[in-house]
Amino acid sequence: MQYRIEGMDCASCVRKIETALARMPGVSDIQLNFATEKLELTLDSDSETQFSDVEKTIKRLGFGISATTDQAIAADGTGDNPLDTQQQHWWQTRKGKQVVGLGILMSAAYALALVFPDYGMWAFAIAVIVGVFPFARKSMTLAMTGTPFSIEMLMSIAAIGALIIGEAEEAAAVVFLFSVGELLESVAADHARAGIRALASLVPKTAILLDAQGGQRDVPAVSLQVNDLVLVRPGDKVSADGVIVQGNSSLDDSPVTGESIPVTKAIGDAVFAGSINIEGALQVRVEKTAADNTIARIITLVEQAQASKAPTARFIEKFSRYYTPAVMAIAALVIIVPPLAMGGEWATWLYRGFALLLIACPCALILSTPAAIASGLAVGTRRGLLIKGGSALETIGRVNVVAFDKTGTLTEGKPRVTDVIAFTQRHIAQGHIVQEHIGSESQNEVLALFASVESASSHPLAKAIIDHAKATNISIPVASRAYATAGKAVHATIAGRPLAIGSPVYAANETSISLEQNAQIEALQNEGKTVSVLFDEQSRELLGLVALRDELREDAQAGVAQLKAMGVRSVMLTGDNRLTAQALASHLEIEWQAELLPEDKLRLLNEMKGNSKVAMIGDGINDAPALATADVGIAMGGGTDVAIETADIALLKSRVTDVAHLIALSRATMSNIHQNVIFALGLKSIFLITTVLGITGLWIAVLADTGATVLVTLNALRLLRFKGAS
Repeated sequence: MQYRIEGMDCASCVRKIETALARMPGVSDIQLNFATEKLELTLDSDSETQFSDVEKTIKRLGFGISATTDQAIAADGTGDNPLDTQQQHWWQTRKGKQVVGLGILMSAAYALALVFPDYGMWAFAIAVIVGVFPFARKSMTLAMTGTPFSIEMLMSIAAIGALIIGEAEEAAAVVFLFSVGELLESVAADHARAGIRALASLVPKTAILLDAQGGQRDVPAVSLQVNDLVLVRPGDKVSADGVIVQGNSSLDDSPVTGESIPVTKAIGDAVFAGSINIEGALQVRVEKTAADNTIARIITLVEQAQASKAPTARFIEKFSRYYTPAVMAIAALVIIVPPLAMGGEWATWLYRGFALLLIACPCALILSTPAAIASGLAVGTRRGLLIKGGSALETIGRVNVVAFDKTGTLTEGKPRVTDVIAFTQRHIAQGHIVQEHIGSESQNEVLALFASVESASSHPLAKAIIDHAKATNISIPVASRAYATAGKAVHATIAGRPLAIGSPVYAANETSISLEQNAQIEALQNEGKTVSVLFDEQSRELLGLVALRDELREDAQAGVAQLKAMGVRSVMLTGDNRLTAQALASHLEIEWQAELLPEDKLRLLNEMKGNSKVAMIGDGINDAPALATADVGIAMGGGTDVAIETADIALLKSRVTDVAHLIALSRATMSNIHQNVIFALGLKSIFLITTVLGITGLWIAVLADTGATVLVTLNALRLLRFKGAS
């Protein structure tokens, strides 16, 4: 069952609800996300607990609840995200109305106290009773559901106690200030959730569906199916992830990738739901449904990230469970010991004990970490840095070694064929490879064989060879029995002959390479080119080679330099040959290891993890094991789905400089958390001492609690202005 929970102000609300639900028989798999207000749980079919009991419990705790089952969403024609709704102004909310009502009541009490001083205390008493009633009722419910040391309980005891000892005016101030604090927390929490609402609003609600006869009709975007054809007019948002089948235009992908420069796209190019079509009309074939498009995946990953707790957050939450009872014990001692042991006045020490109860509230402390983490995740998402949880955000700041894969990471991942060299006099004729005098066609025939063997591969080098062959307008023979040797070679049978394509190192172990051929290979590699060799596996004869070059990303040098300035060591790990790797590494001034198989990368990463925190950055399927092994795995946004799903972080803009921004964001977030914790504990420590000494009273104690909570939240929101690594 899925619900939307309303009224959660801070992370402690999550614990209250989870504790209450965990005590209900038959309820399990409870997952409550503070940032998205989503609750998921499982209820045993034979349990005495009903869904209505779950709803009643949450409502008794003072929170709103509404079901968001898949059936309910499907029945709704729009399928809107529950967060994507019109937001109420603060004075329209339940807490806003409570503050306004209490404010009016307090003003009336003050006015009455000025005109009729003898009745002033009774006016304030009425304000206290009216104001404290909802908190007292909620505190009793919390106590019965497993949370006896709630802030509502502490505040209710302090306010009622102050009323009993004759401090009605201060008790009223406590209730009013506490209500204002809760309202401010609610507003701050809503501000933090705005990021996900903004993401949910990127995709248009309707689409123009084209039928087989060319007719057009408006349909809900959520109803689109794979292979549907949709029309995207100039100025419209793209309604689904898909491929352009007609037209060309410039598209603004900034809502999805954060990249501000429009991208020109034509037939065959992929488009994202939420992108804005700037110029020409496009016909797009849908490739992903609304639940599986890029925006939906980003929203899901962000929600999961905000639901996960960073190690620091878990520690703070555990610490707060002991902190509150400890301070309550101190408050009890303050009330009892001075009157009994030192002859103090009961009223005086009761008053000071009640003030200490308010200082015992752990809200600011509990909020110190998740508020900063949520802001850090929001900033990252806005910059195209998709961070999958507080743990990843916290860990990346401690990284001191960054390992880069080369292809598609430091380089564009779009290699181009620069040289085709034929070593034989063979070509294909009537389905057989036959001998012929070397002619101008030899290079084309070798290229055709390369393209045929590579036709079953999805590797960027294979795609470049196939695209080059198609651009040359040569006929590509059909290959059979194609397979790959991971990290080494691809194999296929053409015209009954087994052929293979591999690196020069692999080919040298399988065939014999002449001195002249080896000299040609080394000359190409010295130019920073990657060389692939084609050979006959049966005769062990070298047939030819193709040289490709993958240019460095424009920001690769700047990105590595920024990391060096931050004290982070960069290492390039590549399966490419040593000469190509050396040429690129010398240009970047980076350490390197070449001719690595996937298992070699794992071995090197494990060695580096022995004395360093290591981040691995890659983009291919073969990088997935390394991404999972590193302390933090980072995938380039243009990479494969497997790499992005395996990684802890995805760089949607595919920029090397974003790695430095990530580390800087993590360090800024951790610094913010440390400031929040020191501020929350420091402020409470100061007022604990001043309260015991009688310098400060009840309303100051409320300000200490509410003020600390609000200031911690505001300090966390300050992260939203983070500009990145300098």
